[in-house]
Amino acid sequence: MADRIYLDHAATTPVLPEARAAMAEAMARWANPSSPHAEGRAAKAALEDARGRIKGALGWAHELIFTSGATEAATLALGRAKLTARAVSAIEHDSVRRAAPDSQLIPVDADGIVDLDTITERTLLAIQTVNSETGVIQPLDQIAAAIRSKGGLWLADAAQSAGKIPLPDADLIVVSAHKLGGPPGIGALLVKDLAVLAPIGGQEKGYRGGTENGPAAIGFAVALEARGSRDSLTRLRDRLDEGARRIGGTIVAEHSPRLLEIASYRLPGLAAAAQLIELDMAGIAVSAGSACSSGTLKPSQVLTAMGWAEEQAREVIRVSIAPQTTMAEVERFLQIWSDLAERRRAA
Repeated sequence: MADRIYLDHAATTPVLPEARAAMAEAMARWANPSSPHAEGRAAKAALEDARGRIKGALGWAHELIFTSGATEAATLALGRAKLTARAVSAIEHDSVRRAAPDSQLIPVDADGIVDLDTITERTLLAIQTVNSETGVIQPLDQIAAAIRSKGGLWLADAAQSAGKIPLPDADLIVVSAHKLGGPPGIGALLVKDLAVLAPIGGQEKGYRGGTENGPAAIGFAVALEARGSRDSLTRLRDRLDEGARRIGGTIVAEHSPRLLEIASYRLPGLAAAAQLIELDMAGIAVSAGSACSSGTLKPSQVLTAMGWAEEQAREVIRVSIAPQTTMAEVERFLQIWSDLAERRRAA
């Protein structure tokens, strides 16, 4: 696998060496953080240290509930928030929509931006910070102001943006370690005021039962602290956009603010499934939509919510990069992608 090029960091990004080393060390002195003996107290101290470091790295001054990942964090918030009304944006991750299947749907425009005029009174609104398929960044300050003016609560899925752009001024925020170089299987729900949630007893101040995953929490903290500079990403994304235009591609949501790490492109007449297969055979890993939905035969709900026809949506691939991505890898991808487009169009 060493000679392959990985451009699917929005699905999951490799665990950073510093995080792996910290987790290995933590595994060697593992004990249950709830145990009253010396070993348990030491594990509890290490867990709380990791909690504080994660909050510090994210700039969060309030509560942090550890979870098994973003899906559990969102499900916890949507299932136990004391406000009874629920609304989710039409472009939320599938896991969020599954957690609130009967919620009001908030539409988006052709640029992927939510329609704030549809926000209702005293509602828990799930509106992501950054879309995992298109990279579109929502108008975070405007969303916060609109929801507060209606007496509601904002649940912000920041799985793609945490550690990359500042957290929004939301009431509840979902974060995930494996999107930023930490281990899979751990995330957190950031909570401004625990009083908005109904507790269930057990660990995490009574808001999440089960033995805490101390080694993973430590890996999460170290990954946030060890992340490299994002300075190189502007040049890489600009080159990807330029290459897509050159071979006749369309940049999804080109005129919206987009996270540097995520870009989606449509090549008219070339099915995404065929592109993925040929790119994979050539040693390039990209995707079509989010990892949780890219294996299905359904067109992207995100793109159709933005007004795309199903046939068009089926021609879109996602390329996602990270600080460790090199220009040589981007150039290699563009060459293989261009060759593929020429062969398919000549057939």
